[in-house]
Amino acid sequence: MRIDSIYRYPVKGLTPENLATAQLRPGRAIEWDRAFALAQGDCGFDESAAAWRSKTEFLCLARNPDAALLASRFDETAHLLTLTAPDGATIDASPFEPEGRTALAAFIATALPRAMRGTPRFVYAENHSFCDNKTQVVSLIGLPSLRALEEAAGAPRQPLRFRASLYLAGLDPWEEFTWLNRTIAIGGTKLRVTARITRCAATCVNPETRWRDANPVKELMTNFGHVDCGIYATVIEGGPIAPGDVVRLLS
Repeated sequence: MRIDSIYRYPVKGLTPENLATAQLRPGRAIEWDRAFALAQGDCGFDESAAAWRSKTEFLCLARNPDAALLASRFDETAHLLTLTAPDGATIDASPFEPEGRTALAAFIATALPRAMRGTPRFVYAENHSFCDNKTQVVSLIGLPSLRALEEAAGAPRQPLRFRASLYLAGLDPWEEFTWLNRTIAIGGTKLRVTARITRCAATCVNPETRWRDANPVKELMTNFGHVDCGIYATVIEGGPIAPGDVVRLLS
C-alpha cells in the first residue's frame, strides 16, 4: 500500500491544494489544513478560546454549495491567502492580520451573498483546525473503495468530493474499514485509526464543475448499506510524508 496523493484545505469549505510533501505532528491535522474559516454571523466561535464548533456555524459545502465556486491558495512562506471569485475578482490578504481577515470576509460575502447569515467573520486561531471531527485528525480514503462506489453508481465520483487528506492505492475496496483501532506506519510516522467517516451533503458537489450533480450518500446506503467513506486517524508519532510512501498496517 502507498500514498497516492496528499491534500490540504486551508480554508474550510473552499478548494484544496495538492501537496508534494506534508509534515505530520502528534495530535494535529496536516499543517494548515482547515486553518481558516468564514464564521457565519450566528457563529459562537471565540478566537481567544478556540474550541470545536459545528460545521454548520461556518461557510461549508454541506449547507453552502456555492462555496465551491471560490478558489483559494495559501502561501505559507509569504503568509498570504489568495481567493478568486467566479467572476475572476481576486484578493491577496494576510489571514493573520485583523485588516486582512476583515478584507477576506468582505470579499467572500460579496462573492457569495446567498451563503451569508448575518455579518460574517474570517477567523483564525493558532494551532486550531476547523475540521468536522471534534479532535484534530488526518482523513484517509482507499482509492479502490471509490472505484467500487463508481462501479455501483455507474458514473465517475471524483475523489476530491470526499475532501480527504491522504488518498491511498494498493489495497482492497473498503479494506481501510478493517483498520479501526489499529496503528498504521508511513515512513517514520505512526497514526492510530479512530473512526469511519460518515458522509454528508458536501459530497454532492462535483469538485471539477463545482455543481451539485450526484448523491454519494444515497449511493453508499443503497449499494453498501452504510454512508461511510474513508477513515479518521490520530497522529501519534510525527514526521514528513510524501506521495509514494509505503503505508504499513502494524500488528
